[in-house]
Amino acid sequence: MDFLVENWIYIPAFLIVITVLVFVHEYGHYKVARLCGVKVDAFAIGFGPEIWGRYDRHGCRWKVCAVPFGGYVKFYGDAGVASDAAEDIDEMSDDEKKVSFHHKSLLQRAAVVVAGPAANFIFAIVAMAILYMALGQAQTPPVAGEVQPDSAAAEAGIEPGDRVLSVNGSAISSFEELRRTVLVGLDEPLKMKVDRGGSIIDLSVTPKIVEEVDADGNVQRIGRLGIVSTGREFVKHGPISALSSAVDQTWFITTATLKGVGQMIVGARDTKELSGPLGILKMSGDAAKRGDDLLDNALSLFNFMIFVSISLGLINLFPVPMLDGGHLAFYAYEAVRGKPPSAKAMEFSFRIGLSLVLMLMVFATWNDINKPWVKDFFTGLFS
Repeated sequence: MDFLVENWIYIPAFLIVITVLVFVHEYGHYKVARLCGVKVDAFAIGFGPEIWGRYDRHGCRWKVCAVPFGGYVKFYGDAGVASDAAEDIDEMSDDEKKVSFHHKSLLQRAAVVVAGPAANFIFAIVAMAILYMALGQAQTPPVAGEVQPDSAAAEAGIEPGDRVLSVNGSAISSFEELRRTVLVGLDEPLKMKVDRGGSIIDLSVTPKIVEEVDADGNVQRIGRLGIVSTGREFVKHGPISALSSAVDQTWFITTATLKGVGQMIVGARDTKELSGPLGILKMSGDAAKRGDDLLDNALSLFNFMIFVSISLGLINLFPVPMLDGGHLAFYAYEAVRGKPPSAKAMEFSFRIGLSLVLMLMVFATWNDINKPWVKDFFTGLFS
């Protein structure tokens, strides 16, 4: 019973994160579809049996379904939730074709599809900008307070008091930016410019790869310089500065994620770092428990939600059938060839896409199941 009292937050936190981000994503599709004159038949959060729903004045059924893993918007003319065309699409009347998604121009269809991922990125940018204006952006000056012996930094000649100005030509304004660059780069050589007492010095530093085991038993390979930071500050931004910093942060997370995926593909990073629904549940609950009070917990969960929103938007742009990026790939083919792929090719592609998505989900979930925290969680749940 004590275990349940201490960990009750995990399921609500997970449901909050998934529900909010799925709503944001699907609302992007819905809003642009409506702007393009498309009739929307259904807006669903989750899949499976409906547990709540109502019709709006445009005839769209807004509903919450029993399985809270995703959601969908069903347009007029769709055969199902994957937005494949209905069999009677060519038999529609002229009035029906005017509001059918599949009779809209190529540009309009592409705009509707890309609006979902775009909404996730916009949500993350706006949310971060609001936090930066209201509370400030937490950062540490990129100054070496201490250089650890026998570290990559020591071998490269970095000294205490050095301020890192840039890495590989990109300006560094905080220790957090420097740390993120090193973490995702593994052992890639870094060309640094440092300020040492007013003198600008060029250094080449090759981070050392170390393996870290977190509290849940997850092993991660990361790059490390061996610099210890000192001091921490919250920098409040005005609207323009906050928006600019939020865009920069979103861009960094996006490119770092792509880089991490590339490292997994070539074998430089362990695929065991992938997490599935169980991992998101765990991280949601951890984020909601991280603060010292209710406000801190809410802010921590909100920050985690921002990160997941960026990841969700990015993943949906991958050119895999069943995902938004797969639809965009078909539209690119249509733009080049002047006609869409055949119905048989589309059906075959969607089957492959569904298989890939399911296999990835199974693999990521298997990773989660084999992590020590899963055994500890369910042991505590039933003990």
